[in-house]
Amino acid sequence: MKSEYAHMTECAAEAARIALGIGAERPVAPATPCGDWDLRTLINHWVLYTSHGLEHRARRTPLPDELTARDFIVDADWAEQYAAQLDRAVAAWSDPAVWEGDIDLGHASSPAAEIAEMLIMETALHSWDVARATGQEFRLSDGAAGYVLGVVDRTAELYRQYEGFGDEVRLPGSAPVLARALAHSGRDPQWTAA
Repeated sequence: MKSEYAHMTECAAEAARIALGIGAERPVAPATPCGDWDLRTLINHWVLYTSHGLEHRARRTPLPDELTARDFIVDADWAEQYAAQLDRAVAAWSDPAVWEGDIDLGHASSPAAEIAEMLIMETALHSWDVARATGQEFRLSDGAAGYVLGVVDRTAELYRQYEGFGDEVRLPGSAPVLARALAHSGRDPQWTAA
């Protein structure tokens, strides 16, 4: 749990940095690396699941309907709210007991540690998506990138079944760890906004 929690903390901090770097003047309609999702759709998904979802999973509570239907970016200070919610969510996972047992997902239960690793992966991947769509650099340590790559590789087939990942993008074997994690999840590490 200790190294996983460190990766969660690092990914959340990078997500907050990316959000705060967008700026109020940034348009909300451009293309993203996420197929048909525009920036507004991507950001709302990112905010909902990587901050509110992260906290609710730790607390074993369902996401309220008012959150799942909310357009987070209508608030001028949405990025600051997201950063604060990320802090609350990460704090909710600071107790080692939270990583034990199962989490009821409504239709099934899964081990808490597996849910946490998938949420860490989602935070990293969608933070990269948002960074790319808004012309920012995404930064992650090699340790955290290696962790994300491991989770991607363990879960890729499941995510592809539900169209959460595209087909793997082929890269040379010497590609950096983060680029491999992105490519294995169906993202083109060279993607740029047009």
